[in-house]
Amino acid sequence: MRLPHLALAAACIFSLCAPIAGRAQPATNLWQFTMSDYRADASPAIAPDGTIYQATFLGDLFAFTPDGRLKWTFNAGREIKSSPAIADDGTIYFGSRDLNFYAVSTNGTLKWTFPTGAWVDSSPAIGTDGTIYFGSWDTNFYALNPDGTKKWTFPTGGIIDSSPAIGADGTIYFGSHDKHFYALNPAGVKKWAVATGGQIASSPAIGADGTIYFNATDGNLYALRPDGTERWRLHTGGTTESSPVLDGQGIIYLSANNGTVAVSEDGKKLWNFEPAGRINVSPVVAADRTVLIAPWQDLIALGPDGTQLWRLTLKYPVNSSPVIGDNGVIYVADNRIFNALVATNGSAPLAKSSWPMFRANPRHTGRVNTN
Repeated sequence: MRLPHLALAAACIFSLCAPIAGRAQPATNLWQFTMSDYRADASPAIAPDGTIYQATFLGDLFAFTPDGRLKWTFNAGREIKSSPAIADDGTIYFGSRDLNFYAVSTNGTLKWTFPTGAWVDSSPAIGTDGTIYFGSWDTNFYALNPDGTKKWTFPTGGIIDSSPAIGADGTIYFGSHDKHFYALNPAGVKKWAVATGGQIASSPAIGADGTIYFNATDGNLYALRPDGTERWRLHTGGTTESSPVLDGQGIIYLSANNGTVAVSEDGKKLWNFEPAGRINVSPVVAADRTVLIAPWQDLIALGPDGTQLWRLTLKYPVNSSPVIGDNGVIYVADNRIFNALVATNGSAPLAKSSWPMFRANPRHTGRVNTN
């Protein structure tokens, strides 16, 4: 555990809070933290006690209190692109490009590491029994016990940087660069695999009825039934790592290249919003159906009809999917600054849906929300 090395700024920087075309004032900063000169590709996770964990491409994992105080910093051997996931006992799991998978305790000390054969960019999912699932660039998909011992390994024919999703029955879903999407049972046995026309780097989302949604670099958004049969596919042209999310009415939102599309449950495009700037991160949906997207250097709030409500320009580009806490606070990291934001016209909490954000919930367990 290292001492904090950069200062906390607690006030809103007004040059970043000025409105740009929209119907309402943008969000303002509750607090900020300057992380480093390296970007944050990982999405922040929030523990039940309110602690916020943010990893960076410099290899740091930061732990913040809800009011923005730095609790501790843990440094992995190399870059962290894998978003942290929080277990029931508070353990924080993530992978690193030092070829290791990490378990860190709530006080910032190392519990254990598990070595792999290559980078671990896949964000972990945590089963109801505590099993941790993730993929690696070594083409293997791993299941670990909570003590860090290997439970099983499933090989694929390509890199796995897609983050797994866990269905209500415990089925684990993920994609691979071998152009296949997989479903495994909790014992690591393949239930089925579906071929696509391109590599799969983004992560799946699961609907309330069990439908699995994911996109591939062939530009298609796929909807599969739990038995692996295809419900529909929609060509969006999207080839980025952005992953789909759903609101409480079952509408699917996906950022595809330079735009964000809303898609009905039966696969019909409802609208398309195209701001200036490529979008590499996933949207997040609030309880009032506001959709937050992050193209290039902006954070934009869209209404359920796709109209822009407000736009906030951050200081640096955004490569980390934003998160909404239960209290409505918006957390987003740009390439140097971690921001805690509140919309000036009121922030709604996270939507009560099966998959309203990247990794399904603020803890990033990667399990479908069933309540």
